[in-house]
Amino acid sequence: MTAIDAVLLIAFGGPTAPEEIRPFLAQVSRGRRISPERLAEVAHHYERMPGGRSPLSELTERQAAGLRQALARAGRPLPVFVGMRNWHPFLRETLAAMAAAGHRRAAGVILSPFRSEASWERYMKDVAEASREVGAAPEVTFAPSWGRHPGFVAAAADCVRAALDEIPAADRAETALVFTAHSVPRAMAEASSYADDFGAAAQAVAAAAGVEGWSLAYQSRSGNPDDPWLEPDIGHLVQQLAVAGTRHLVVMPLGFVCDHVEVLYDLDIEARALAAENGLAFHRASAVNDHPQFVAMLADLVQRAC
Repeated sequence: MTAIDAVLLIAFGGPTAPEEIRPFLAQVSRGRRISPERLAEVAHHYERMPGGRSPLSELTERQAAGLRQALARAGRPLPVFVGMRNWHPFLRETLAAMAAAGHRRAAGVILSPFRSEASWERYMKDVAEASREVGAAPEVTFAPSWGRHPGFVAAAADCVRAALDEIPAADRAETALVFTAHSVPRAMAEASSYADDFGAAAQAVAAAAGVEGWSLAYQSRSGNPDDPWLEPDIGHLVQQLAVAGTRHLVVMPLGFVCDHVEVLYDLDIEARALAAENGLAFHRASAVNDHPQFVAMLADLVQRAC
């Protein structure tokens, strides 16, 4: 078998300039029945971001840069490429560049911690389709699901502790910790380990952060409003916690590896405003982004694939 000679980080993608927002959303919604009103609403979310852009591409490139350095320090230097499902560099563009550089077998890491049809299988399918389109693309060997990996848990726990440090010690007893992940249709969740992975990872992160009480919530729901999706929604939970006497709310977006628009808008703008309306002080733990322990986890996944 040909040895691993490159790494492919696989992510969702996002617009890098205001003029890219609507073409990006057209790409994301292709083949899906999403109303023009909903697309306009989501476009507004992106337009609210500094520079009218998503930070996802920049953060993913930082993860890739950190991974290159980590692999070099470990004595296993490998080129690391980034390929996106929904925007440039598209998977087909990246795989073509890898093929042109002579790479024949790559370790593929899907940058989504919990496995479902939407968060994993679609990515694997798109890699396969892009490979067929390129023709001489390198073979991609996917790393296994990593949402319970000790490196991811340690990085997320560090982010939780940093957020908790913002809260006076006297108020800790009236503080709630909530982990969030992207909601998916119940039928999709029941056919995968998504919800179980989320719960197990949250339990491990809370234990590592030294927190006994915590909750799970889902965010960023889209799709047919009549279809059952995973709950509770973060907005509903915020209101319930306020009624229960919570004074401080720490939200950790555990299902996201980057502080991109679904975190920056759905949590930092919408959930924060709802918390303020209900008398809660809102504290948002960072996603893992390019945290050193998360990058070390990526390096471990690649080395295990070699």
